[in-house]
Amino acid sequence: MFREAAEAASVVASQFVANRDVLAGLAADLRLRPPAFVATCARGSSDHAATYAKALFETQLGVVTASVSPSIGSVYRVPQRLGDALFIAISQSGRSPDLLRNAEAARAAGARVVALVNVEDSPLAALADVVVPLHAGPERSVAATKSYLASLSALLQLVALWSDDFALLDALERLPNAMRAAWDCDWSPAGEGLAGAHNLFVLGRGLGLGAAQEAALKFKETCGLHAEAYSSAEVKHGPMALVGPGFPVLILDQPDETGTGTRALAREFRARGAQVWLASCGGEADLPVPPAPHAACAPLLLVQSFYRMVNALSLARGHDPDTPPHLNKVTETV
Repeated sequence: MFREAAEAASVVASQFVANRDVLAGLAADLRLRPPAFVATCARGSSDHAATYAKALFETQLGVVTASVSPSIGSVYRVPQRLGDALFIAISQSGRSPDLLRNAEAARAAGARVVALVNVEDSPLAALADVVVPLHAGPERSVAATKSYLASLSALLQLVALWSDDFALLDALERLPNAMRAAWDCDWSPAGEGLAGAHNLFVLGRGLGLGAAQEAALKFKETCGLHAEAYSSAEVKHGPMALVGPGFPVLILDQPDETGTGTRALAREFRARGAQVWLASCGGEADLPVPPAPHAACAPLLLVQSFYRMVNALSLARGHDPDTPPHLNKVTETV
C-alpha cells in the first residue's frame, strides 16, 4: 500500500499525457451533444470517486449528476430512462457483474457509456462507447490507493477539457508536483492520536465529501477502526449529538466556499472537548497539505497525505494494510 500510494503522482502525470486525445475527443462530443444529465455507477472506492464526480460536474459544468444504484439494474432489473444521459461506470477491475449489467442496460437505453477502468481489456471496457484507462498499473494491495486517485484525476481532466477552463487546465500541469509535496506532509499527530481509538467521524463537504468517504473506508479496512463519513453540513442533522469530550473527528477542509462553515464546525467541536484534527490546503491546520493549484484539485492532495498516515496507523495498530481480513482485491457483486 505504501509503495503504490507513493506512485500516485507519477501515475497522474503519465495519465494526463496518455489520455489527452481520448478525453479531448469525448469532451468535444459532449460540447456538441450535451447530455441532459450524468449518471454514475460504481462501488467501494470507485463510488467515492463518483461522489467527487457529482460535485465536480455540478460545480464546474452545472450538469446535474446522480449515482445509479448498481442493484437497480442487476437485482431489481428495472429499466431506467437514460436515453439522453452520459453514463459513467468507474471500476478498477471492470469485472463486477452488477456494473456490467447496468452498463448494458444504459447502452440499451441509449445512453453514452464511458468506462473509467484500470484493466483496459476488461468486460466493462468492451461494453463502453468510450474507454478511459486509469493507467494506474498493477495494484496488489487490497486497499486501493493509486487507482482511486487516478479515477479522480481522469474525471478532473475530462471536466477541464469539456469546460475548456484555462485555470483548470493550467492546474492539471501543476497537480503532480503538488501531489508529491502532499505525500511528504507530516500527519503523524493524527496517527498518534488515533492509535487507540475505536470510533471517529471523517468530515468533508462538496468536492471534499468523496475524500471523507474514502478516508473512512480506509480506516475500516486497513486499521480495524470504525469510521463514519459525513458532510460537514449533514453531520449537524443528528450525528453531531455523539461528538463530545474526547470524540475523534478528522476534518478535511475544502478550499472553496464551503471552507468557512467547515472551519467553524471544527472550532465548535473543539469547544466541546472533542479531539479534532483539521487538514487544510495551505492554511492554518493541524495537518498540513500544500496549496492546491485549483480548488477541484484539493481532494487529491488531502487523500494523498491521508494515505501515508493511514498506512502508518494500520501498522501501529498491528494490522497489515495490504491484506485486510475477509477482503479480496477484486469484489464481484451481483
